[in-house]
Amino acid sequence: MNDRNLARRDFVRAVGLAATVPTIVSAAPTILGSRLGREDVINVGLIGCGGRGSGAAVNALEAGPDVRIHAMGDLFPDRLQSSLGNLRNRDDARVDVPESRQFTGFDAFKKVIGTDCDVVILATPPGFRPQHFAAAVDAGKHVFMEKPVAVDATGIRTVMEAAAAANDRKLSVVAGTQRRHEQCYLEAMERLHRGDLGRLLAARCYWNMGSLWNVAPEPDRSEVENQIRNWLYYTWLSGDHIVEQHVHNLDAINWAFQSPPTEVFGVGGRQSRTSDEYGHIFDHFGLEYRYPDDRFAMSMCRQQAGTDGRVEEVITGADGTATLTSGRAVLTGPNAWRFKGPQRSPYVQEHMDLQASIRGTGDYLNEGQRIAESTLTAIMGREAAYTGKVITFEDALNSDQDLMPNLTDFTDMPTPPVPIPGQTRMNRSDDVRPGDA
Repeated sequence: MNDRNLARRDFVRAVGLAATVPTIVSAAPTILGSRLGREDVINVGLIGCGGRGSGAAVNALEAGPDVRIHAMGDLFPDRLQSSLGNLRNRDDARVDVPESRQFTGFDAFKKVIGTDCDVVILATPPGFRPQHFAAAVDAGKHVFMEKPVAVDATGIRTVMEAAAAANDRKLSVVAGTQRRHEQCYLEAMERLHRGDLGRLLAARCYWNMGSLWNVAPEPDRSEVENQIRNWLYYTWLSGDHIVEQHVHNLDAINWAFQSPPTEVFGVGGRQSRTSDEYGHIFDHFGLEYRYPDDRFAMSMCRQQAGTDGRVEEVITGADGTATLTSGRAVLTGPNAWRFKGPQRSPYVQEHMDLQASIRGTGDYLNEGQRIAESTLTAIMGREAAYTGKVITFEDALNSDQDLMPNLTDFTDMPTPPVPIPGQTRMNRSDDVRPGDA
């Protein structure tokens, strides 16, 4: 291992030590007024006004009465105005976003963060997340950030460093892996971790579905704009669907095993979505993850029209099996159990938990390190399929990979090539990063 990788390993260890507090630790005896300078209202800044960002803003309003949407920013003016109109139609009294706090363009995130909002929602395409998260923490903002939180190793290290800084400043951070706030999952994981299934041995997880939306390119738009508007299908923006979507299931397996994996090996390809409108990502992955204590997990995800759907996690122990999916949890064996509810929408609950952390009325939350590890779990799976190689957690974390161009305006930027196992390299920033020679 060269000096640069040794330095990175030291960096990761330092970040890990700074962020080794549990995801939830005891709340400090502080209140909203002392943290934020006011008694009641939490002002929210929304960065990324697409469907998920707008949905998260609604969830934040649903989570508590003393919450206001205070500022909004998006790359595209049409997205911002559409989102703002929909939010005002739902709850005009609590959407206080005058024109002076509406921002567009590549620097819109800086302008939202520069307002006197208390918490920011980060919901742009994931490739931008590390930069936005680091800027929010640096400005002293609490954060709700959608999953995944990066698309490459460089971004992961940025997120880990910012998460450690947030912990030092007691800034609350919640990620959009809502299963971590869903009652059926919380109760099931409590049973797994107390030994109701005996020693945990193996797991399977799935996100198999049909097609998702796509936005056709328009000739009067630059290549950058067309790619960003159709961001699901470009690795530099979404991380591929294993990272953008399947991260939910992989996070649940890491949660069950209480550890990220040590290595991964597998396959993937592009078989049903081969036209230019689907960018350059794969449409299916099949992977074997290895975990400490000789445990393993089989992972499968696909987005192919006309195929059967399956979204769940199955964890097998020496004394039974747990089958989990949103709204449902079942354990078999001597300690058989079935979740019978009730439960609140986890999309609302995660904002309730964040707001309680900010106010000091609940446990302090900083999920930054954990979601970085789960996102890296998905990235290493993607790279195992793209390259055809065994990828270790250390390989992925120490990689030079940096897929994000430094964008300040719309420009020409060819679609990167489709990865070819056996030819594509993981440390391939120079030959894949959009816009580079």
